[in-house]
Amino acid sequence: MYTAGFIGCGNMGSAIATAVSKVIDPSQILLANKTAAKAEALASSLGCQSGSNEHIAENCTYIFLGVKPHMMADMLAPLRPILQKRTDPFVLVTMAAGLSIADIQSFAGGTYPVIRIMPNTPVSIGKGMIQACASPEVEGNILQDFQNLMAACGRLDFLPENLIDAASALSGCGPAYVYLFIEALADGAVECGLPRQKALDYACQTLIGSASLVLETGKHPGQLKDAVCSPGGTTIAGVHALEKGGLRCAAMDAVKAAYDKTKKVIQ
Repeated sequence: MYTAGFIGCGNMGSAIATAVSKVIDPSQILLANKTAAKAEALASSLGCQSGSNEHIAENCTYIFLGVKPHMMADMLAPLRPILQKRTDPFVLVTMAAGLSIADIQSFAGGTYPVIRIMPNTPVSIGKGMIQACASPEVEGNILQDFQNLMAACGRLDFLPENLIDAASALSGCGPAYVYLFIEALADGAVECGLPRQKALDYACQTLIGSASLVLETGKHPGQLKDAVCSPGGTTIAGVHALEKGGLRCAAMDAVKAAYDKTKKVIQ
């Protein structure tokens, strides 16, 4: 038996598998992928085992479903009889955007314990933001074990399932928005004469430090912004330019557009 199995070794599945391998013995992790060579290569690098979807469905306690939403039903269909025969505890862990716990249970053919997670790409370096919710079939001890399993992924936060899609539109898609902003800040500094690499380094560290200050002080971003904006100074001139360019509205529109797109996929 294995502690964790990953069906699908794409970017997110691989990132989470890598993080989990830092928490438990890698020999307790089983990997499978449509292209077997991809799972084999990752297993070799992590010290895990590779196998088939069926092997994972039969032998793993936590079964991570790392396939695209439109592929989920077809992937789970042949695993139904295997899951139905199991008498030991297991949990299906889905990271498919737009698919509810009820959808996964329906595709799997039973009211099995399901944990739904929405991770983001910084999981790959242990700095992820992962929202989660669990079906009533997930018992307390199993939930605590899962939290321990995910400890190296970053911050895990449980919330009601009806808020998962909104959270994903923020933190799931958010890294792309942040990367655009980092690139734009660096481009501005390059235009002012700063070398490209230094501009990128300074932009990244500025975002890291600023975000950490919000989290660690608990102060509202507006309060911290005001503290930097001296009367008649350079910062308020820059803030004025951002407001004129519609930065705030564009950021809000980005989150809402991602959320609306998720809802269209569901329908």
